[in-house]
Amino acid sequence: MSLSPPSDGLTPVDDAAGRTVYRDEDRDTYHVWWTDSDPEAVSTVLVLAVASVLETDLEELEALSTRVDPDALDALFAHWGRHRLEDGTTSFRFAGCTVSCHASGELVIDPSTDS
Repeated sequence: MSLSPPSDGLTPVDDAAGRTVYRDEDRDTYHVWWTDSDPEAVSTVLVLAVASVLETDLEELEALSTRVDPDALDALFAHWGRHRLEDGTTSFRFAGCTVSCHASGELVIDPSTDS
């Protein structure tokens, strides 16, 4: 997993559970990075980041499991990390956002997409 958040053009906007959430103002997307050395599972990081972006309580979000199997998402990232893969992406809708999860560890949250 890449350890290099963020690139130019991203502005820190929040600190969701001890990690910085960045905003790309040009694309109106939010970015957070996960590494295989993080104590939290990627599925947990994702839910915390989406709650931060939407400025809502965790209890008010739909369950991640209604959109994707959290254990499968965690296993996919474990596989990517174990094999040091940086080329791979999975995307899905969650809590009214489009979420793109990259093998590099970058999670991109796009709240501006329509249902």
